[in-house]
Amino acid sequence: MTLTPLKSVVKQSRDNSHTRPVSLNFRQANAFTLQQEISWFSQVMALRLDLYFQQTDIDPHLCDIYQLTMPDLAQDVSPYGEVITQYQLNFDERIVLILALIPHIKPHVLDMFFSRNTHLDRGYTEFGGKKGQHHSGFIPTAETAVFILGGEDIDKRLEISALFEQGHVFAQAGMLTLEHNTDGEPSLSRSLSVSHEYLNRLTTGTPHTLHYSSEFPATLITSPLTWEDLVLAPEVMDEIDKLKIWIQYSDVILHKWGLAKILKPGYRTLFYGPPGTGKTLTATLIGAELGLAVYRIDLSAMVSKYIGETEKNLANLFDQAQSKNWILFFDEADALFGTRSAGSSANDRHSNQQIAYLLQRIEDFPGVVILATNLRANIDDAFSRRFQSLIYFPMPDAEQRFTLWNKALNGHSKLASQQDLQTIAGEYELAGGAISNVVRYAAISALQAKSDTISYYDLRKGIAKELRKEGRTL
Repeated sequence: MTLTPLKSVVKQSRDNSHTRPVSLNFRQANAFTLQQEISWFSQVMALRLDLYFQQTDIDPHLCDIYQLTMPDLAQDVSPYGEVITQYQLNFDERIVLILALIPHIKPHVLDMFFSRNTHLDRGYTEFGGKKGQHHSGFIPTAETAVFILGGEDIDKRLEISALFEQGHVFAQAGMLTLEHNTDGEPSLSRSLSVSHEYLNRLTTGTPHTLHYSSEFPATLITSPLTWEDLVLAPEVMDEIDKLKIWIQYSDVILHKWGLAKILKPGYRTLFYGPPGTGKTLTATLIGAELGLAVYRIDLSAMVSKYIGETEKNLANLFDQAQSKNWILFFDEADALFGTRSAGSSANDRHSNQQIAYLLQRIEDFPGVVILATNLRANIDDAFSRRFQSLIYFPMPDAEQRFTLWNKALNGHSKLASQQDLQTIAGEYELAGGAISNVVRYAAISALQAKSDTISYYDLRKGIAKELRKEGRTL
C-alpha cells in the first residue's frame, strides 16, 4: 500500500468532543486513531464480559456487542486508517486487529482477562491468552478473539475461526499470524501476533526493513549510483524498460485488460553475462526508481546437505516475501538453479527435488524474481522456459569503456590528453566492475606517492593487476 501524504485536517472524533490536531506526522496520526479504536474495543470487551457473566446493571438497550458503533475511519489519513480502508475490514476483523496490537501499545487494557474463576481457583479457560517469558501482561490468543466476538455462541465462534485461515486477508497480506503450538493442542490456543511490517506501519507509520538472520538469509541492497552511472547497450536498456513497465502496469495488464486468465502475476528474469557488467547494479537501480526493496539472497545459507532443509529454507523466504512488494535477487544463481542431473543416486534425486520445488515457488511468487549468473549455460533449461525475459549483459565495447573510464575517474586523472584514456579504453577489454577496481588501486597508489591526481602510470599498474586476476597480461 502507498501511504497518502498527511494533509492538514481537522476531523471530529466519534463523540464530537475532541478534534484531531491540525498537522500530524504518521506516528501522531496513528496515535490519535488508535486511541479511538482502543476506546471502542474496551467498550466491546466490557460488554462481552458483562453479558457473559450476566451482570444485572447492563444498559437494557445494549444486548449485543454489534450495537457499539465502530469509529468511522473512511476519511482517516493515518496509516492505520488507510489499512482499515484499503482492506475494508469489518467489525470482527477490526476487533481482532486491535486486539493483536494492544499488547504493544496499551497492554493494561487486557488486564481484565486476568480475572480468576473463584470456583476453580484458576483463570478462565474461555478467555484464552498466555503470559510471556518476560512480558507480565496478558498475551491474547485466537481463543481470546473468538470469546470477545462470539461468547458462547458456537456457530459464531466457528464463523470467527475462519479469520485465522490461510485464505483470509490477514494471512494473505502478511498482517497477522498465529504462532506455532505443541502438536495436539487446539489451534485457537496459539498466540495472536502482528507481523513486524504491520506493527511498524500501524504504530510509528514507518516501513519495516528486515535484516539478515538465519531465518531470513537476505540483505537489502542499495547504491548511491544512478542510471547515469550505468553504461549499458541500448538493447539491454530496452529489455530493462520492459521489466519496469510490467512492474508499474501489471495490474492494468492483468485486470483492466482482462489477461489474468492466461498470464500469471509476477515476473521472472535472468540477467547473465561476464562479471562486473552491471547485473547487480541494474537490479538495485530498478528497485530505487520504482520504490521497491531489493533483497539479495544468500544462497550459501539456503542450501543444505540435509534432505528437506533447503526446501524449508526456501519456503520460509518466499512465505515472508509473498505479500511484500519486493524484488528478490539471486546472485550467482547457478549455485542453486543449476542443471539437473539424470543420475539416479540419492544425491541426484535430492538435488532435483530442490530444483523442482524452487521452480514451483518461483512460478507462484507474485513479485519480481531476478536471477543473475556469469554463465548462461549453467542454468537449467527448465528455468529458462519459465523466464519472461533473458537479458544478456555483454562486455562493454571501446566507446562504452571510454565512457566508464571518464565517469569513474571523475576528473581526478593526470593524463597527457583524452587520447591516452581512449587508448586505454581501446586496448584493454575490462568490464565496469574491473574498471572500478583499477581506479581504486590507482587512487591508493596516487595517495601513497603524495599526489592528488591519478597518473597514466598508476592506471597501467592497476590494469595489469586486474588482468592477472583473469590470467591475462598487458
